[in-house]
Amino acid sequence: MKVKVEKQDLLQLISKTQNIVEKRNTMPVLANVLLEAKDNSLRVYATDLEVSLTDDISAEIEEPGSVAISAKNLFEIVRELSEGTVQLIKNQNSWLTLKQRKSVFNIVGIPAEEFPIFPSYTTKEFVKIHPEVLADMIEKTIYSISNDETRYNLNGVYFEQKQTEEGMHYRMVATDGHRLSLVDRQSQSKTKEPKSSEGVIIPRKGLQEIRKLLEQSKEQIEMAFEGSQFILKGQSTLLLIRLIEGKYPNYQQLIPKNMKRTVLVPRETLTSSLRRVSLLSNQKSKSVTLTLNPGLMQISSNNPEMGDAKEEIEVDYKGEELKIGFNAKYLLDILNSIHDESIRIELNDQLSPGLIAPKGDSNYTCVVMPMRI
Repeated sequence: MKVKVEKQDLLQLISKTQNIVEKRNTMPVLANVLLEAKDNSLRVYATDLEVSLTDDISAEIEEPGSVAISAKNLFEIVRELSEGTVQLIKNQNSWLTLKQRKSVFNIVGIPAEEFPIFPSYTTKEFVKIHPEVLADMIEKTIYSISNDETRYNLNGVYFEQKQTEEGMHYRMVATDGHRLSLVDRQSQSKTKEPKSSEGVIIPRKGLQEIRKLLEQSKEQIEMAFEGSQFILKGQSTLLLIRLIEGKYPNYQQLIPKNMKRTVLVPRETLTSSLRRVSLLSNQKSKSVTLTLNPGLMQISSNNPEMGDAKEEIEVDYKGEELKIGFNAKYLLDILNSIHDESIRIELNDQLSPGLIAPKGDSNYTCVVMPMRI
């Protein structure tokens, strides 16, 4: 293998693999990426057996070939090179030589045959979706994913897609048992009804890689499901994600109905107030108390070891007085995912969950469990 490639193109290609490669030593081979040179392009493969990515760049191929090389070492060396052309040469012992002007690096590699078999797919039932729509849905749900590995079916986002008369309807739901985020979006693109209309669970790491891919895509991307695999295609990049197997809980039961009290609050005012007041909250529970009176919301915190804080903001509320406690971090996560100027908070009593949504978007709903005060 002998290849000439531009440094910036190579750096961009290798950087996409950095968070996918397995950093733990359970399978040392997964810390490598596979480089394959043929047909005027240099292709990279990276996998941790759950999330797999492949992409390519244009290159001048003097001799085709392939080699597996440490993703971290390769990335750090290429990052420090000067701008311009880089030459990659595979040696007899599967070492890889990088040359640029007077710089020469010899990196220990392994034969391409030792790299795991890269996943494949056969489905042609792809659905087109705009990157901004999917990125927005991920932003509005990813923070609610559970970190509890014993509840593995909550370690991802539940995703549904259905064909309607208006086009494709998408839904994402995430919950960790203390909060829930649900977002619905509609796409104009029409396609055949997907084989499986049942929802799937996409793991957190997969969602993080999808989000990165979406940031670099300007045009519509394509996605499909096949067996226990989620497939995403964008320009030259292909992302394959192993879905979480298991049944997602009945999230509809967690969404409260017939709320008695409604408060309209300016989002930025509430966000900055919560940030300040939570500085003196219990550092573990992040508990703050919201006290509602007509036209007014008081936000307070109390930590015997640090002190206490309270702040008042004007709100649109006409109901009776109510005191309710929440985890400030949970509230801030929701507020940071909303871009409307005003938000709607719906409450029943101090022991019932609260419902938070943007004032102008009925397709995004968040539920937060209260804390004892």
